[in-house]
Amino acid sequence: MSKDKVQIFDTTLRDGEQVPGCKLDAEQKLEIAERLDDLGVDILEAGFPRSSPGDFNSVVEISKLVKNATVCGLTRAVEKDIEVAAEALTHAKKPRIHTGIGTSDSHIKYKFNSNRDAIIERAIAAVRYAKTFVEDVEFYAEDAGRTDNEFLAKVCEAVIKAGATVLNIPDTTGYCLPEEYGAKMKYLKENVTGVHKAVLSCHCHNDLGLATANSIAGVVNGARQIECTINGIGERAGNTSLEEVVMIMRQHPGLGLDTNINSKLLYSTSQMVSQKMGVMVQSNKAIVGANAFAHSSGIHQDGVIKNRETYEIIDPADVGVNESSIVLTARSGRAALAYRAKIVGYELTKLQLDTVYNEFLKFADIKKEVLDTDIHDIISATDVAIEKIG
Repeated sequence: MSKDKVQIFDTTLRDGEQVPGCKLDAEQKLEIAERLDDLGVDILEAGFPRSSPGDFNSVVEISKLVKNATVCGLTRAVEKDIEVAAEALTHAKKPRIHTGIGTSDSHIKYKFNSNRDAIIERAIAAVRYAKTFVEDVEFYAEDAGRTDNEFLAKVCEAVIKAGATVLNIPDTTGYCLPEEYGAKMKYLKENVTGVHKAVLSCHCHNDLGLATANSIAGVVNGARQIECTINGIGERAGNTSLEEVVMIMRQHPGLGLDTNINSKLLYSTSQMVSQKMGVMVQSNKAIVGANAFAHSSGIHQDGVIKNRETYEIIDPADVGVNESSIVLTARSGRAALAYRAKIVGYELTKLQLDTVYNEFLKFADIKKEVLDTDIHDIISATDVAIEKIG
């Protein structure tokens, strides 16, 4: 079965860096950009060039460095923003200007003190002006998640006529339910004249924990680009997590969708971004968290030891993790203890295991996690003579 390609638009260095305390220096940005290019992202949003001299220079240097990905610069629907972005992208092999404006009634009334007709005119003007500098122009309809579908379709149709090559449909506040966001994409796919000339793009935030689900709903309903970040880092509760959407599509071949991402680099890329941004990855984070392939329940451990797929739907090696982890705690069973004891050099008979397990439980009630070094002490504390092998 042939699969449709979903482009991965990474905004770790733009939207991800907006997190308080996550400011990167120029060298760190270049290191992450080089890794994202190796990872296989299709578009790399390098920054908002007009926001600061540092951001401008970073976009310039990233444009020189990146070999494969399209390099993108963000702007508002402001001519000076667009001019500065175009200048910053001069050295990019494949430059893209990402411009746009808010389209929800809330943004139109309270942010711009404007009206719908004026917003459409500004959108058209921004895309036309960006088009004088680069061929590839992405338009974002900020707060599209709360924008009336009929008006949103009208905006999209207008900017396609003006030359937009990508239509970004952001759920800026993370408000949409997956069925709502998917229905919005479907509506645009079916009601925007000329929509075949542009790529529909998902840009979802995680305020209600639905960013990944919404992005998948978007591509199922016709979008062919997902905007995301490593570890889901981003404003407020974060953005769509790159590693999650990539592996969902890969683990569900029935969707008929895939990406160019080298998934074996996901874990190391996650660690790199976490270290350089100074933001820990939560232990239970899907795909790249420390516990994503760790098992401490006795029932789960026994199942995984017998057959990994009993409790793991992803082979850890597929995302760059060496192996599953059997963590010994007071909830662990005999199978896990025997498994870990064998790793450190003890082949226990059933009778020996029964004795050692009783001692193990006493030890495990005191310590949260029993380490390999502790196994020697546990065996020594029993009155059973057990020789170490190997």
